[in-house]
Amino acid sequence: MRLIYGMSFAVAALLFVGVTGCGGNEAPATEEPVAEVSMGDHSGWWCVEHGVPEEECPLCDTSLVGDFKEKGDWCDEHNRPDSQCFTCNPDNFTQFAARYEAKFGEQPPQPTE
Repeated sequence: MRLIYGMSFAVAALLFVGVTGCGGNEAPATEEPVAEVSMGDHSGWWCVEHGVPEEECPLCDTSLVGDFKEKGDWCDEHNRPDSQCFTCNPDNFTQFAARYEAKFGEQPPQPTE
């Protein structure tokens, strides 16, 4: 009789482990991974290469160049708007970064160009 009870307990224990798993009580991940914008991808709100919103990036959308030049907002030395020339005025990036942070709640990636 002891042998039957002992085997029943062993079978019950194996079934328990088989049903619950032996990995512990890990909760499944509930957050979806954040999609990163890759360089050359102009489908999002932010231009990763140039550190400005896509719709304001004349380096990617050359049709915008004339408007910036017409307003007198152009850095001839770096071939980009003065307001977006982070080389001549690094504080310009701070202004764009603040807009990114207000929209996404985190700092933007550093411009690559």
